[in-house]
Amino acid sequence: MRRIGLLGGAFNPPHQGHLRLAELALEHLGLDEVRFIPTHISPHKPTEGPSAATRLKLLKEVLAASGRPFSVESIEIDRGGTSYTVDTLEALQGRDPGTAWIFLLGSDQLAILPSWHRLERILELASMAVAPRPDFEALVPESQLGRVRPSWSGSPGEIVFLPGTQLALASSQIRRNLSEGLVAPGLPPQVLNAIQRESLYR
Repeated sequence: MRRIGLLGGAFNPPHQGHLRLAELALEHLGLDEVRFIPTHISPHKPTEGPSAATRLKLLKEVLAASGRPFSVESIEIDRGGTSYTVDTLEALQGRDPGTAWIFLLGSDQLAILPSWHRLERILELASMAVAPRPDFEALVPESQLGRVRPSWSGSPGEIVFLPGTQLALASSQIRRNLSEGLVAPGLPPQVLNAIQRESLYR
């Protein structure tokens, strides 16, 4: 059975924190691959800046140069509309039956986990691996405490923890820096070059 990690988000822009999280997942979860899934429209926060097509292009350039078993799933952008994780998972499961899926997320997402659309269905299809983020305590909602495991068995419905990336990076701060003409640490060279070439985030 293939074990595949799924890393969703706006990737607006993609940065080294995203890549490091994917690398940690490869190392600690025994994954065959990590698939990055850029949202079309996030249900939790507005997506400002470049178009979905531009974000997808930036992400593909970064992953092509990574040398790791990383790939891009354009399923949410292709589908259009608001991007719900449950719809994506059901589509992936239909396309790749028998795969073990695990979502990769930062600890900032744990607090809003109960607000995820059809969370119980998501956890019927996949597990979740959480990496600590600076300033966001990793608190599992009480309703999900029974799902916490010391390691991932490959079954759905489990919550496990990864080491932190040790990178205090946030796309929102990077966008602010870029808009003000400041240095934006944490950007892969391909992303920085494209941003400068196409005058993005100005």
